Amino acid sequence: MLATSRVGAIITLVALWTNMCLAFYLPGVAPVDYTVDDEVKLLVNSLTPMSSHQVKSVISYDYYYDKLHFCQPEGGPQTQSGSLGSILFGDRIFTSPFELRMARNESCKLLCQTEAIPKEDAQFINQLIVDDYGINWVVDGLPAARENTDEHTGEKYYNIGFSLGYNNDAKALLNNHYDINIYFHDRPDGHRRVVGVVVFPSSKDRKLDKDNKPICDKNDLAFQLKEDGKSKVVYTYSVTWLPSTTAWATRWDNYLHILDPSIHWFSLVNSIVIVLFLTGMVGMILLRALHKDISRYNSVEAQEDVQEDYGWKLVHGDVFRPPTQAMMLSVLVGSGAQLIAMTALTLVFAVLGFLSPSNRGSLATVMVIFFMIFGCISGFVSARIYKMNGGEAWKANVVLTAVFFPGVILGGLFALNFFLIASDSSGAVPFGTMMAVLGLYTIISFPLSVAGSYFGFRKPRIEQPVRTNQIPRQIPDQPFYLRPIPSIFMGGILPFGAIFIELYFIMNSIWFHRIYYGIGFLFLVFGVLLLTCSQVTILMCYFHLCNEDYHWSWRAFLTAGACGAYVFLYSILYYLTKLNINSFTSTVLYFGYSAIISIVLTVLTGAVGYLACLFFLRKIFNSIKVD
Repeated sequence: MLATSRVGAIITLVALWTNMCLAFYLPGVAPVDYTVDDEVKLLVNSLTPMSSHQVKSVISYDYYYDKLHFCQPEGGPQTQSGSLGSILFGDRIFTSPFELRMARNESCKLLCQTEAIPKEDAQFINQLIVDDYGINWVVDGLPAARENTDEHTGEKYYNIGFSLGYNNDAKALLNNHYDINIYFHDRPDGHRRVVGVVVFPSSKDRKLDKDNKPICDKNDLAFQLKEDGKSKVVYTYSVTWLPSTTAWATRWDNYLHILDPSIHWFSLVNSIVIVLFLTGMVGMILLRALHKDISRYNSVEAQEDVQEDYGWKLVHGDVFRPPTQAMMLSVLVGSGAQLIAMTALTLVFAVLGFLSPSNRGSLATVMVIFFMIFGCISGFVSARIYKMNGGEAWKANVVLTAVFFPGVILGGLFALNFFLIASDSSGAVPFGTMMAVLGLYTIISFPLSVAGSYFGFRKPRIEQPVRTNQIPRQIPDQPFYLRPIPSIFMGGILPFGAIFIELYFIMNSIWFHRIYYGIGFLFLVFGVLLLTCSQVTILMCYFHLCNEDYHWSWRAFLTAGACGAYVFLYSILYYLTKLNINSFTSTVLYFGYSAIISIVLTVLTGAVGYLACLFFLRKIFNSIKVD
C-alpha cells in the first residue's frame, strides 16, 4: 500500500513537472482593459535579421534610422522606457503614426508618402530585404507576429516579427502595406483585452489621388524601390478586429508553441543516460575499488610487517600540495561559484514563471542583478581556497577576485559595443546604460566581493586530512591518454554531450531572434551538466592518482572547463552550417559573443570540477591511516 502511494506521488510530480517544462509562466504585467473606440497604441521596435534558414547578419537597426525613411508620428517619435535587460539586448521602442481604435476596422488607410529616397538609402533598404530583415512591432505588450502552421499537429502558432520585403526573380520588393489582424477577448464586465496581433505584409505599387488618398486595388502590382534617387514610397495599412476565445492569461501560448517537444525530451534523455553511465562508473569506483583500497591500506597498517604503499595512497604526501598559480586558480573558482549561484537562482525564478516574456528584458535584468549580488560568494570562495593553498598576498586576492573576471567580461562586451556603434546598429548599448552597469558594479558587486573575501579570510584555514611532504614526489611517465591535453579534452566532451542538443535551441533563439520556451528543460539540463562535470572530474582524478600523478588542481578545473572550449568549437560549426554572414563586422560580433559565452561556461564548469574533486579527495584521504 505504501509503495503504491509512493508510485502515485512520483507519477503526479512527473506530470506536474511535464506541464511546467512545456508552458508555465506568470503574465508579469497587469492587463489593460479597453472599451469600444479606445486608443490602442502600436509601438515600433528595431529591425532584426529574420531568416528561417540562414542568418545573413547579426546587426539590428533602429526603426527610425535615417536611411530607412519610415513614416514618423507628428512631433517626432517618443522613446519608450525599458528595463536594463531589454536595453542590453537591443530593444529600442518608439511611438508610431499608426492609429488603432478598439473594434474600429480600417481599410487601406494612408500612413504617409515618403520624400524621394536617395540612391544610397534605396540600396541600403534593398540590401536589408535581400538579407531577410524583419520588422518588430508591439501592441499592448504583445509582439506583432506572422502566423505559421505546425506541420506535425496542424496547429497555428506565431513567429515574432514580419518581413521587411521579399525577393522575387532577383528583385527586392518592399512591403509597404500591412494587414493588421488584432484578436480581442470579451470580458464579462463589457471590457475587451488584446490577446493576439498578426500582420500580413504585402508589396503594393500605389499612388495618391488629387485628394492625397491612396488608390487601392487588390490587383496592384508589387512595388520595387528603384535605386535612382527619385522613388517615393506610399505606406498604407488595414486593421481588422477579431473576437477570440483566448483568455488574456494564456495569450502568450501561441508565441511559446513547441514545434517538436520530442527533440527536447530526446535531449533530456540523452543527458540523463550520460549521467547514469557516469554515476554507475563513480559508484563502482566508490563502492568497490575505493572501499577495497581503503580496507586494504588500513589492514596493512595494522600488520606488524609494514609493506610498501601502493596505488593512490602513494601520493598522500603530495596530493594537497599547493598548485602553481594558486592565486589565479582561487580567483577563477570563486568567479565560477558566483556564476553557478546566479544561473541556478535565475533558472529557479524562470521555471516558477516570474520571468515571463511579456516582461521585456526581465531575464537579462535578473541575471545582471544576481551576478552583482553574488559577488559576495565569489569573494568568500576565492579567499577560502587561496588561504587553504597557503597564499599570503590576501590584498591582491581581494582585488583580483572583485575585478578580474567582471573586468574581462565587461571589457569584451564594451569592445564589441564599439563595432555596433561603428555600424550604426540599434544593438549598441547607450553610453548612459554602460555607465549604469559600471555604477551597479561599483556600488553593489565590488563591495560585496570585498566583504565576502573579508569573511573568507577571517575564518580559520581549511586543514587537510594528510600532511604534505617537504620534498615533492617524482611523477612517473604517464600513458598518452592520461597526459594533460588528451585527458582534459576527453573529459570535457561528456559534459558537452549532455547539453549540445539544448545548446542548439539556445543558439537558434539568440541568432534567429526567437523566444526560448524550454526553461523547464534548460533547468533540468543545467542540473545534469553540474552532475556530469563533477563525476567526470572525479573519475579522471582517480585514474591520475592511481598512476601517481598528484597535479590535480588545474587539471580538475580544465577537465570540466573544456566543455566551454567545445561550445566555442560548436559555434564555429554553427557559423559554417546555419549562418551565411559575409560582412566583417557581423563575423567579429558573432565570434566575439560566442567567445564570451564560452569563457563564462568554462569558468562555471571549471569551478564545479575543482570543488567536486576537492571534496572527493578530502573524503578518501580522510578514510585511510597515514603515519
